[in-house]
Amino acid sequence: MATGILGQSAPAATTYTTVYTVPAATTATVTVSVCNRGVSSSTVRIAITDTATPLNSEFIEYESSLASYGVLERSGIVMNAAKRVVVYTSSANLSVSVYGFEEAA
Repeated sequence: MATGILGQSAPAATTYTTVYTVPAATTATVTVSVCNRGVSSSTVRIAITDTATPLNSEFIEYESSLASYGVLERSGIVMNAAKRVVVYTSSANLSVSVYGFEEAA
């Protein structure tokens, strides 16, 4: 099973992007870190979902503001097999990392 960095992305602006999907027959405990590389504030949405397009009930952050060069981090997220970390950002200046560990379910 994997440990460490499980997924990374510099997503395009205003597009839902899957950063990480838990493999079959696996559970994962992850931290999601979002870094604003830009000189202006940006917003981010983070969802733990079954599909590439989240339902309203699946968001854990919604339009959360990140100051210029700021960081948002959510930790201790336990995910079942096939669940995804999906993000949506207001600008292309954000980097997203998902790190943690996977174990057999």
